[in-house]
Amino acid sequence: MLGFQIPNFTYPGVPNDRLFERVVELATAAERAGFDSVYVMDHFYQIRGIGPRTDPMLECYTALGGIAARTKTVRVGALVTGVTYRNPAFLAKVVTTLDVVSSGRAILGIGGAWNEEEHKGYGWDFPPVKERLDRLEEALQICRAMFTEEAPSFAGRYYRIEKALNVPRPIQPQGPPIMIGGGGERRTLKLVAQYADISNVFGDAATARRKVEILGEHCHSLGRDLKSIVKTRLGGLLIRETQAEAERAFAEYLKRVPNAEWARNSMLVGGPERVREQVEYFLDAGLDGLIFNMPHTEDPAWIQLAGETLSSRLRAAAWPPSATVPV
Repeated sequence: MLGFQIPNFTYPGVPNDRLFERVVELATAAERAGFDSVYVMDHFYQIRGIGPRTDPMLECYTALGGIAARTKTVRVGALVTGVTYRNPAFLAKVVTTLDVVSSGRAILGIGGAWNEEEHKGYGWDFPPVKERLDRLEEALQICRAMFTEEAPSFAGRYYRIEKALNVPRPIQPQGPPIMIGGGGERRTLKLVAQYADISNVFGDAATARRKVEILGEHCHSLGRDLKSIVKTRLGGLLIRETQAEAERAFAEYLKRVPNAEWARNSMLVGGPERVREQVEYFLDAGLDGLIFNMPHTEDPAWIQLAGETLSSRLRAAAWPPSATVPV
């Protein structure tokens, strides 16, 4: 998998009435360049590491519907939906509608949510981690049921549905693939093994290797084939025609970001040869694909260069997953 995430909607000189056209320009550039999926964040304020909290932020599923209508081949999804932001039955309906709008290209990305400031600002409860993960597990069961059953019912501690209808049905036969974001080793990766088609983690190659190993242990205990899960990592990418150009651009980028240390630790930086070398470290760690954001990307030429550099290598992974999730 070679994914492209759009993490910010701050484009100098672009007024609000042209903002979405710039988003479409980036998404379609990624599609032409050979990326197989496009994502936006599910946030309401800009997040640390990318920009000030007051920077523009579009609601993700409205934006994804527009992107789906303006693209032809890339899969589209949130990386990732905060479980606390939407009733899970409503979320299943939203993602099913996205699947219909995109003619079968939707992904349901979901996680336990983390941004307490957004919860306070919008008036949502922000329960402790354990409860958020309990809610995530119930949401996963509800979404899968609404994707695959005609009128499912479910009664959990936090959510319930009663003969819930989801018509029209998803275009994809088993519903949109489910991606769980996060690398918590005891609970989150176990939920991946139980319910997900795709895993997405953060960190360097050594961290990715450990997460894959832990996920494999959970799969083994549940009787699931680790190969049936597409294993991915999200991080930044700054690519230029030469290593020297990339290093100069990165030095300028570090002057603009609120958290330079975060950028240094999360981004791949270099010319095409160096970027390909860094990508191999992650594939050797057991990942099947990589998802990149290119913060403050204003020139689609760099997206094109990224696709030319990486698409032939990263799109070779099996996609979609070949095995079904255990019931």
